[in-house]
Amino acid sequence: MNVMERHKFVVELLMRQNRATVAELAEATGASEMTIRRDLEVLESRGALRRVRGGAVSNLPGGLEPPYAIRALSGSHAKERLARAAVALLTDGETVALDTGTTAVAVAKAMADRRFTVAPLSLHAAFALSAHPGVRLVMPGGQVRPEELSFHGHTPVRTFEDLCFDTFVLGCCGVDPVQGATAYDLDDVEVKRAAVASAQRVILVATADKIGRTALGRICSMEEITLVVTDAPADSPAVEALRDRGVEVVHPVED
Repeated sequence: MNVMERHKFVVELLMRQNRATVAELAEATGASEMTIRRDLEVLESRGALRRVRGGAVSNLPGGLEPPYAIRALSGSHAKERLARAAVALLTDGETVALDTGTTAVAVAKAMADRRFTVAPLSLHAAFALSAHPGVRLVMPGGQVRPEELSFHGHTPVRTFEDLCFDTFVLGCCGVDPVQGATAYDLDDVEVKRAAVASAQRVILVATADKIGRTALGRICSMEEITLVVTDAPADSPAVEALRDRGVEVVHPVED
C-alpha cells in the first residue's frame, strides 16, 4: 500500500472497530511498525484518531462530519466519476455556484477546458478552479471555516442574495426523500440555502453513502432539487424513493 492507501485503511478500520494496535496495522498493511507510527502521528494531527499506548483509537464520533483531510482520502475515483457526469450537464457560458466539500473539489477539477463563471463556496474549490483559464471566478467572501476553508457569515449569504446563477452544484452530508438535502455544519447550511435560492436549477451530487442519510441541518427540500447525480444503485430502495418524489436521478457512465 502507498501512504494514502494506508491512511485510508487505518481510518476505515478504526471506524469499524474503534481501536487497533501498531502490530495489527503493520501486519494488515505490510508496512513496518515504525512506518505505522508515523502514519498514526500524521492522522492524529488531522483529527482522525488519538494515539494510545501500543496503537490508536478512533477520534471520529458518530453524528459529526469527519475532518476534510480524512474525507479527501476516501472514494476519490467515485467522486471523479460523479464530477464528470455533473459537469457534462452544464453548458459552456453558464454561471455556476459550486458547493463546499471534497466532491465539489472534484467537480471543480472536472471543469478544466470548459467555460463558466463560477462562485465557489470554499477556497479548496477556488484553488482548483484557478488553474482553469476558461473559468471566471467570483468569490463570495466572508469568514473562512478552518480546514474546510468554506465561507460563512453574512457576506456570502448577501452575495448570493444579490446574484442570480444558472446552476448551483450542491454537495451534502446526506439526502433523504422526505427530509431533503442536509449537512452537519449549521453555518455552512445557511450559505447553501442562499445559494439554492439564487439558482434557476440545483444539481445535487452525492456518493452512494450519502443517499438515505440525514444530518443535523436541513438545506432544502427535494422539491427544490432539479436532479441528483449519484453512483448509488439504480434499483436501490433509496434511489427508487427519490424517483417516487419526482426527482430525476442521473448515474455516471461506467469507466
